[in-house]
Amino acid sequence: MNELEEQNLQTAQKIGKLPVVVLLDSIRSMQNVGSVFRTADVFAINKLHLCGFTAQPPHREIERTALGSTETVDWSYHTNIEEAIQSLKKEDYSIIAIEQTQESIPLHQFKFDTEKKYAIILGNEVTGVSQEALNLCDAVIEISQAGNKHSLNISVAAGVVMYKFFEELSSLK
Repeated sequence: MNELEEQNLQTAQKIGKLPVVVLLDSIRSMQNVGSVFRTADVFAINKLHLCGFTAQPPHREIERTALGSTETVDWSYHTNIEEAIQSLKKEDYSIIAIEQTQESIPLHQFKFDTEKKYAIILGNEVTGVSQEALNLCDAVIEISQAGNKHSLNISVAAGVVMYKFFEELSSLK
């Protein structure tokens, strides 16, 4: 395990952080929040923005799944997701919601631009990304699915999407 941890640290130092931030829009499960922290660490996400009633570290329930990544991933809290989005727009981030809508495009068809910075919004486990946040998005992406259930747990969706951004935008290509 020590060799694996050392190798991951060396790889992360070579890669640096991706031009990607993730906004969590009122996530109710602290285990989901912790899982997103851990996944953000693994895929070199630049920062997490915890919005609405999303719980914040330090908290035992977040740490159960974060496994220390709340210390390695930069994060901030915003009571209002719309203000967080507007601030990111001023910093030239392209705002992308992960949601199923009439206008959403499949993740595998999304055209990545290595010159852009991206802000990915993941929504509430029951209600999804808020309409207020969707109204401010530049694009909406959905994860293609084939089963009877047409939704994924937020931490699973976060992993799929963060990996795709990592794959497309990292220097490992």
